[in-house]
Amino acid sequence: MSQLATNKHISQETSRKVLYVHLAPGDNIATCLKDWQVVQANSVNEAQLALDSNRFQVALAHIGKLNDKQRGDLERLVENAPPLNWIALIEPEYLNNDITNELIYDYFFDYYTLPLKDKAPYLCATLGHAWGLGRLREQEDDLRRYREECQMVGASPAIRLVFSQIRKVAGVDATVLITGSSGTGKELIARAIHQRSQRCKGPFVALNCGALPENLIQAELFGHEKGAFTGAHCRKIGRIEAAGGGTLFLDEIGDLPLSLQVNLLRFLQEETIERLGGNETLYIDARVIAATHRNLEAEIREGVFREDLYYRLNVLSIEVPDLKEREGDIELLANFFFRKFTEGRHHRVRGFSRRAIAAMNCHDWPGNVREMINRVRKAIVMSENRLITAADLGLGGTQDQVVPTLEEARNLAERQAIRRSLKKTGNNVSLAAKLLGVSRVTLYRLMEKHQLANVR
Repeated sequence: MSQLATNKHISQETSRKVLYVHLAPGDNIATCLKDWQVVQANSVNEAQLALDSNRFQVALAHIGKLNDKQRGDLERLVENAPPLNWIALIEPEYLNNDITNELIYDYFFDYYTLPLKDKAPYLCATLGHAWGLGRLREQEDDLRRYREECQMVGASPAIRLVFSQIRKVAGVDATVLITGSSGTGKELIARAIHQRSQRCKGPFVALNCGALPENLIQAELFGHEKGAFTGAHCRKIGRIEAAGGGTLFLDEIGDLPLSLQVNLLRFLQEETIERLGGNETLYIDARVIAATHRNLEAEIREGVFREDLYYRLNVLSIEVPDLKEREGDIELLANFFFRKFTEGRHHRVRGFSRRAIAAMNCHDWPGNVREMINRVRKAIVMSENRLITAADLGLGGTQDQVVPTLEEARNLAERQAIRRSLKKTGNNVSLAAKLLGVSRVTLYRLMEKHQLANVR
């Protein structure tokens, strides 16, 4: 079995490693890299072993003339390797081959022609530059993973206010109501609250109240005893009981049937439940966080949501802004999801074109962050370009998505402000006018101008 060779001519102080994949006949340049710890592999299989057992920021590959199988093996090696910068070494005569040129263009950070002669110092400088970029990428990935874990993605005033509210709410063991449009990330905010609370070591149990038929929600929430109903062959612990010591997240609480709202209210008041079909009273210590895209105050007036339950849930509240209201966050989020979906994989795409960024900034994002995730993920897979275009994102050509005029921007800002004030006040025009600092007559005129009636 062949062994991986390691260059011994290195300073004891150096810690920079480079993988040298020597696939073509010719001079071995490992001895030229005196300030590097060189791990040499003489085949793709040996290179894979080296990648499995070492951590590299940069790699050299002497590719020479490759047949179809060798080229395919090298491509798979690079694609499956952890993120690192590859530098090609090749004889000049092989650069006349279009397939080889495409291979270098698609997969390599840089290339040098052989023999090196007096170019060795320049190669070492390029290696150092690539190694440094790799370290920066690694640090950024660590920071990104931390942000992803904490769900702290965004820099706009609107989302920074939400982050501030998360920190405040997390320290208080009370029920929380999170409101906002679909796709804005309400469950992520609930998880962030849980992760920062004293209950962080306990379970986080989620239930979508709108995803189950009415006859199943009670059993899911409160559990059931064996024989409680047809098909109940054994005892089942409900979501409330499973969340003991932790947090229960009730998504789309506005979809909870009116007949079950009284049962949830009793748990919030007394912190006790009874399993369906049982008579044992169980004390459950669980914090409840609820979320909805509905206007619960309007639903109270319509008689489809209990007012007493609303006030029990709305002890603390967080309103999540729509993506279009998060000025400056769209590009940041797009790059965040791009890195998330490409990390550890090789893709032809390297990011977004400036026209794609402009198109995203002009898009209204009715599906909010969930829509962005879908568009970015699809574009990464389907794009045949080096940079994702507006068309790849399904946003059409960018010629029609130019910077809006001042009049258009003013109208958009007015619509957003009116919608938010009406939503916050439950369509009470007098209160909304006070929030906006205008008269009722002016607000009515603006509502007519922007064709806004009741906002939900």
